[in-house]
Amino acid sequence: MPLPAVRLTALLGSVLLLAACGDEPAPAGAGGPIAVEATDDACKVARTTANTGNVTFEVTNKGSKVTEFYLFAEGDRILGEVENIGPGLTRRLIVEVTEAGKLQTACKPGMKGDGIRGEFTVSGEGRKATDGDAGLAEATKSYQRYVNSQADSLLAKTTEFVDAVKAGKVEEAKALFPVTRTYWERIEPVAESFGDLDPKIDGREDVIEEGMEFTGFHRLEKDLWQDGLQADSAGVADRLLTDVKDIVAKAKAVELTPLQLANGAKELLDEVATGKITGEEDRYSHTDLWDFRANVDGSQAAVAALRPVIQGRDAALVTSVDEKFKALDELLEQHRAGDGFKLYTELSEDEVKALAAAVDALGEPISRVAEVVSQ
Repeated sequence: MPLPAVRLTALLGSVLLLAACGDEPAPAGAGGPIAVEATDDACKVARTTANTGNVTFEVTNKGSKVTEFYLFAEGDRILGEVENIGPGLTRRLIVEVTEAGKLQTACKPGMKGDGIRGEFTVSGEGRKATDGDAGLAEATKSYQRYVNSQADSLLAKTTEFVDAVKAGKVEEAKALFPVTRTYWERIEPVAESFGDLDPKIDGREDVIEEGMEFTGFHRLEKDLWQDGLQADSAGVADRLLTDVKDIVAKAKAVELTPLQLANGAKELLDEVATGKITGEEDRYSHTDLWDFRANVDGSQAAVAALRPVIQGRDAALVTSVDEKFKALDELLEQHRAGDGFKLYTELSEDEVKALAAAVDALGEPISRVAEVVSQ
């Protein structure tokens, strides 16, 4: 049986607390970290201007709700984000801004809605870390190749999944569901950066915004495993395919920065800690461990692309990351079942605890990658 939510909350406290380790609030001096004070009804950004290049935010949650902080470009494209900032915690976000212009900051108390927004202006000549660093340039190219390959597979498998749903082939669709989502989960930070396409494709029924229709993978998951295919299931499937085609085109066209790779590696572990390890993500199919594996794969791919750079700047960090990835991989592989994984409901409390602890242990060194890349 799945673990009660209150017990999972207790189990995962250390996972979410790790993000605050070593993150003492810093003053927002000229060129220094920009302090952000987030409450339940305000988002106070100490300085709302910066020069192009790396911009560091120190976000402290002084409210009573878990919050998030975002830096948006035009069209609500996410340049950087830090999630799951619990009350009393501080998280650091380093973003590379390559062009001057008007941006927006946003705090999201309760992790819902458009957020409490404010203008943020970036000045100066456009500059990129990759312009003067061949290692960083190669890292971004390498990771973009990975994104492109996963995006192509996502589109191909989504097409198969949608065809099965529309043909009423329930068992075939069920088998394709976790496989298809593997490719989505591996590149989730890139896919999430494009406005409301992420909630349309991957939104859970209890977290989509008010007034937004429940569509995408999880609506079809509910139809397949709980309610049975509905009169509009075929239409939902068609919309899913349209949205996936859109996200694939955007993901393959976006120009990534090295810091987006570093931040994305940490975001994927946060996804594991707040959704997969709790059993909340795939609550009808209980195929959460497929998503877990894919998130870890994506994090490893981002770090692998940056590896030569990190090795040259902090070899000890590479060793630590390798050790922690190996330990998590070995633990996760114990839960293989055939070509896939056990259902989440088949995990014992001790097994969930062990997985949570391994994610916790890996999250600490991964959270330092962005600092090293930004040097």
